[in-house]
Amino acid sequence: MAARRATLADLGLTPRAGGNPSLTGLAIDSRAVKPGFLFAALPGSRVHGAAFAETAVAQGAAAILTDGEGARLLPDATVPLIVVEDAREALARAASLWFAAQPARMVAVTGTNGKTSVATFTRQIWEALDHPAINIGTTGVEGAWHAPSSHTTPDPITLHAMLAQAAQAGVTHAAMEASSHGLDQRRLDGVHLCAGAFTNLTQDHLDYHHTMAAYFDAKAALFTHLMPEDAVAVINLNGAMGPEMAALARSRGLRVLSVGHGDGADLRLLSQRFDATGQDLRFAWQGQPHLTRLNLVGGFQAENVAVAAGLAIASGDDPQAVFATLPKLTGVRGRMQLAATRSNGAAVYVDYAHTPDAIETALRALRPHVMGRIVIVFGAGGDRDTTKRPLMGAAAHAHADVIYVTDDNPRSENPAAIRAAIMASCPDATEVGDRAEAILRGVDCLQPGDALLIAGKGHETGQTIAGQVYPFDDVEQASVAVAALDGVI
Repeated sequence: MAARRATLADLGLTPRAGGNPSLTGLAIDSRAVKPGFLFAALPGSRVHGAAFAETAVAQGAAAILTDGEGARLLPDATVPLIVVEDAREALARAASLWFAAQPARMVAVTGTNGKTSVATFTRQIWEALDHPAINIGTTGVEGAWHAPSSHTTPDPITLHAMLAQAAQAGVTHAAMEASSHGLDQRRLDGVHLCAGAFTNLTQDHLDYHHTMAAYFDAKAALFTHLMPEDAVAVINLNGAMGPEMAALARSRGLRVLSVGHGDGADLRLLSQRFDATGQDLRFAWQGQPHLTRLNLVGGFQAENVAVAAGLAIASGDDPQAVFATLPKLTGVRGRMQLAATRSNGAAVYVDYAHTPDAIETALRALRPHVMGRIVIVFGAGGDRDTTKRPLMGAAAHAHADVIYVTDDNPRSENPAAIRAAIMASCPDATEVGDRAEAILRGVDCLQPGDALLIAGKGHETGQTIAGQVYPFDDVEQASVAVAALDGVI
């Protein structure tokens, strides 16, 4: 991308004193500052970014953007100081002005579960309709333009740089995952949304939000703060807190396109028939029935597809054209992904389910496709909400036939303590700390008609233990285990 220059005024920023310098770039990491940059000194969970302002100035920062707390830490600033009430929001909007371009049709999806699937399916629908499209989220940037991403919702500088580069590459449509952290930290401010979607809200991230009410409020910001009044809210009424979110969107004046199983849904799911490779779905759009094939395992996938179809319709595509693309949809990496099949026909699936509700949903959704037993291998992440661990164990105990409790990403915690918290609610489970061994045991016990669900890590290719990230891919491990046990290797 060509070098840019803009003044503070061009970015809507006014310093307390010190003029209107011409800028050469933006940074939130003092180590990335170059001469002429605006350094954003943001509040942090442990230390305020103002603590690094001196380093930023030494490296050539031309101005500093911060909040009241940061200003108190910088009484003797030697460069223009912009002090605002919400520095994160101001940075995001400045980044939007700095990079200027973004795809013409932008949508975002929030919720505890299903964000990646909905964003990916939306992109696949657009591609089938010949729109150059991408989706941005947990799995990076996929579609007509590619880029890595270290967060579900990238920081605003990275995000707006991505959007500008995608637009310059010809991308016209983009679907984003809006995480609760990203919404709370105002990372999506300045994104021009024509539609936003909500999937569900179940327990997760309480280590950050502390209460479910605060978690809901963070998700709701997509509809109460970010979306313009002429945008469309696509709401899954069957998702937990769906009706509440729909009411909130309507109170803001947004038009709501609802999906769900009930009579009141605009896109109503009527019935599903399951088989070994997918499902037939009967649905109605504004009262008119339709029948389609989804080559996707798991009943919940119909809701994800319906939300994605709603986003495509809300972004301007003809409903009948959208519905015609649905049989072409393919599964999302790490989301109820068929990883391997044993010689006796037993299937092995990998899914990102890492919350109590997601474990229950995945197991219940798998049941209609399986004639025999369901085996599950799962653990829980360290340094995260500890209260969900026994709830995950209880969900597995209620809906699986054979359970192996193993390590997920223990991070800095004692792995045995995490496993013990899960085992408290599923005492009949087998505890196997080594995840590769647990997967091997799960595969080994499969009989004809059975299925194995390896839950928790999905698309991830590493396992974090005591500060170190070790290569680990559930799909790869499942394939190796099947090959070894079936005599292929």
